[in-house]
Amino acid sequence: MSAGNVRALWARSVFCPVPVRNAFEVTVERLAQGIRLGVLAEGDRLPPERELAETFGVSRVTLREAIKTLRDAGLLRSRRGRGGGTFVVTPTGQRPPSAAGPVSAPALNDVLELRHIVEPGAAALAATRTLSAADRATLHRCLREATDCSPESRRLADCRLHMAIAAAGESPSVVAVVADIQMRLTELLRGIPVIPANIAHSDRQHAAIITAILAGQPDLARTTMEEHIDGTSALLRGLLP
Repeated sequence: MSAGNVRALWARSVFCPVPVRNAFEVTVERLAQGIRLGVLAEGDRLPPERELAETFGVSRVTLREAIKTLRDAGLLRSRRGRGGGTFVVTPTGQRPPSAAGPVSAPALNDVLELRHIVEPGAAALAATRTLSAADRATLHRCLREATDCSPESRRLADCRLHMAIAAAGESPSVVAVVADIQMRLTELLRGIPVIPANIAHSDRQHAAIITAILAGQPDLARTTMEEHIDGTSALLRGLLP
């Protein structure tokens, strides 16, 4: 396959509709991957906002949030006036350095795939249990603390909520695995910026997960947790070096 055909294939995979679920996070991932793979090279200008939003099948608000995130991460630059627009500023195949340092693709995939297997199952298991009043109060409290917290305490509060969900399933082995995942995830999340749009989306997903658990709906708890962690995975794959 020629270089031109490869580039066209990448373009079709990047510039195509994103899933309705996690639209913001996947838009960030798609654009970041386009830069890394060379679909979008240094100095390239993004297509017009309306065109790009229609191509991805997302709202212009979602697209603007994604572009802002990538500007903050140092992957894009916008300028006004004649000849203005939004341009790629990172050399092909490069992404900005992160506090966590370089992460190999196999190591990243290992923790994200393990999380995708374990944490939805932990949420579903919790939803099958007969929860005591104390258990329910703990889940409510952890949800509230993860929602109403400062950016500095967000990661710890988020971790506590996921650990509370695992503990509600009453399986020490599941709790141990989730604890390991959360520790590894914390190191990875230090390597990407805190993104308000993602935090707001995550808060809504957390509330939906807890609602499903408290209502005794394991299938809904599982699928909602899957959606939640897929959003985080999309951001990490898009933004980590």
